[in-house]
Amino acid sequence: MNVGNVLKDMGKYEESLVRLQKALEIKLKLLGSEHPLIADILISLGSAYGRKGDLENALIQFQKSLEIRTREFASEHPLVAESFNNVGVVYEKQGDLENALVLHQKALEIRTREFGFLGPARSRLI
Repeated sequence: MNVGNVLKDMGKYEESLVRLQKALEIKLKLLGSEHPLIADILISLGSAYGRKGDLENALIQFQKSLEIRTREFASEHPLVAESFNNVGVVYEKQGDLENALVLHQKALEIRTREFGFLGPARSRLI
């Protein structure tokens, strides 16, 4: 997964996607589709798709990650907030500002409750 992320950061999106898909296949075989680590790979895939300009596939990956995290963690968990934010960013890029706002507000509420302030938010992935 690390090689895929570095390739993504280098702008080599196709190579990145190949590596990340392979990492996903391996982790799925080892851990199953509901394991929280699968969500991490899906986020990396979503980010690579987003940077490549493929917002539709980015959204699919981020939504899958959100589904896993909402099942595996408490609804107030910071990783759930991160996933709300990721989906919100794609909606924002697609021009769906109403849905983006709803998701960003959910993320903000979780981080505020969890940390007592805005809390650590990762930089935008795409």
